[in-house]
Amino acid sequence: MYAVIATGGKQYKVREGDRLRIEKLTAPPGDTVEFDRVLMVSGDDGVKVGNPYLEGGRVSATVSAHGRGDKIDVIKFKRRKNYLRRMGHRQSFSEVTINAIAVG
Repeated sequence: MYAVIATGGKQYKVREGDRLRIEKLTAPPGDTVEFDRVLMVSGDDGVKVGNPYLEGGRVSATVSAHGRGDKIDVIKFKRRKNYLRRMGHRQSFSEVTINAIAVG
């Protein structure tokens, strides 16, 4: 059984037991969070697709850790104009473990 959820402006295909990195959540590590924006669920009884979300669809997960991703270098450069700007960025994330997928 798997589900497609929407969180942090992105969509993720998840199964029970999966560990994934999503946009940072405010919940501390060890807390349980519920995702109610479930777009689709596929299981033994077929595929259920929401419009846009499934009624009563829930995905339960536990926050494992918070962290920051690898550094991305951003460089703006214009030749022959003495213009060079360097910036770096590290995106924050939350690592979650999917516990259960429920429909209806």
